Amino acid sequence: MKKPELLAPAGSFEKAKVAFMYGADAVYAGTSSLSLRTRAEMEDSDLANTIKYAHSIGKKVYTAINIYAWDEMYDEVKKQVKMLSELKVDGIIVADGGIVEVIKEIAPNIPIHISTQANTVSYHSCKFWRNNGAERVILGRELNKNQVKSMMDNKPRDLEIEIFVHGAICFGYSGRCFLSDFLAGRSANLGDCAQSCRWAYNVYVEEKNNPGNLMPVDDDKNGTYIFSSKDLCLIKEIPEIIDMGVESLKIEGRLKTEYYLASVVNAYRNAIDDYIKNPKEYDYTKYLKELEKTKTRGLTTFYFNDRNNKDFQEYEGKQYNAEYEFGGKVVEVKEQSVIEIKNKLRVGDTLELLIPNEIKPIEFKIDKMWDFETGEEIEHVNPGKAEQKVKFIIPNSAKQGYILRRRKL
Repeated sequence: MKKPELLAPAGSFEKAKVAFMYGADAVYAGTSSLSLRTRAEMEDSDLANTIKYAHSIGKKVYTAINIYAWDEMYDEVKKQVKMLSELKVDGIIVADGGIVEVIKEIAPNIPIHISTQANTVSYHSCKFWRNNGAERVILGRELNKNQVKSMMDNKPRDLEIEIFVHGAICFGYSGRCFLSDFLAGRSANLGDCAQSCRWAYNVYVEEKNNPGNLMPVDDDKNGTYIFSSKDLCLIKEIPEIIDMGVESLKIEGRLKTEYYLASVVNAYRNAIDDYIKNPKEYDYTKYLKELEKTKTRGLTTFYFNDRNNKDFQEYEGKQYNAEYEFGGKVVEVKEQSVIEIKNKLRVGDTLELLIPNEIKPIEFKIDKMWDFETGEEIEHVNPGKAEQKVKFIIPNSAKQGYILRRRKL
C-alpha cells in the first residue's frame, strides 16, 4: 500500500510553517502576481523563504501560475518562471497551454502540474498532458470514484494524479466561473474572485403567461444562497482513495487561517497514517469530529460517491462556527507562556491545544492570565492590534507554533 502525499495550502510563509508542523508533506502557494489567489499574503520574498525552509526539513513547495493569461501578461509569466527556476521550486501548477510552453522553454527541469482549472476529467486528457510535458494532473472535482479509479487504471504509469479531498467547492466547473467578473468586474480566472457565489440573492419566478409578474422566492429574511456550495469532505473515503493509488491528496484554502490549517491538516495526517498502519480498524468519525470543529459551512462528498447527489448547496450561507473558534498561537513556552491571541480570551475559558500527529487535542482552562507588556494579572483580553499577546499557563506538551482552539461559552 502506497502512502499518498498530503498537500496543504500556504497563503503565507507563517501558514506554510503551520501546515508543515501539523503534517503536510508539501504545500502549494502562489506567486505575488500570477496565481488564482492574488489576495493571499505571499510576496516573492515570502515564497523564497517558504521554499528554503521546506527543503531544509525535507518537504516540498509547488507554486501556482494557474491563470489564463492574456498575451500582454507573458513578459510577467516569463519573469516569474525564471524566478521559480532559481528558487528550485518543486513544481509549477498551470492550466494554460501557453504557460506550459513557457515553462518547458525556460525551466525544463521544473515539474509541470496541470491545475484543476484545466478540467481534466478523462484518462485521454491525462495522456495528452503527459505527452506535452506534465508530470502530474490535478483532476476536476466533478468526477466520481469510479471515474477516478478508471483514470488510475488507464493513465500513463509515470503520470501522478492529485485530487481534492477537503475545502470549498466553486460554483463554476472546476473553478472556471465568470460570475464574479460579470457582477463585480473581478475575474476568477485572473486570481481576483469576489466570491459572488457566496452572496445572498433575492430570487424571483415569472409565470410564463403573465410576463412582468415577478414573485419572490425567499429562503429567509436575507434571501437565498442558491449558488453557494457546501465544503468538500472526503475523510470517510480516505481508504478507497488510498487503495486506488492516488499520489497526492489536496486540501483547499490558501485564504484560510492558521487555525483552519492546523485542524484540517492534522485530521487528514492522522487519518492517512492510521489507515496505512491498520486498515481494518479505520474509524473516520474521530477525524470528522475534529473537522466539524472548524467548519463554517456544511460538508459534502459532492459527486465522489454518487453522480446524482444533490446535497451540496449551502442555502443558509452560514459563515461561522457556533461552538469553536481560533483562540491563539503559542509564541513562547515558559512558566507563563506567551500566546498571540486571535479572539477574546478570559479567565475560565476552555481551550484545546492541537498536538501535531495526535487526533485528540489537550483540553485545559485558563486559570490565570497576565498582561504581556506589564505582567499585571488580568481577567480578559481583547484583540485590538496585530500580533497582540498575553501570558498564561499551558500544558507542558506545548511547543512554539502550536495552535489553540477556544470553546465558545
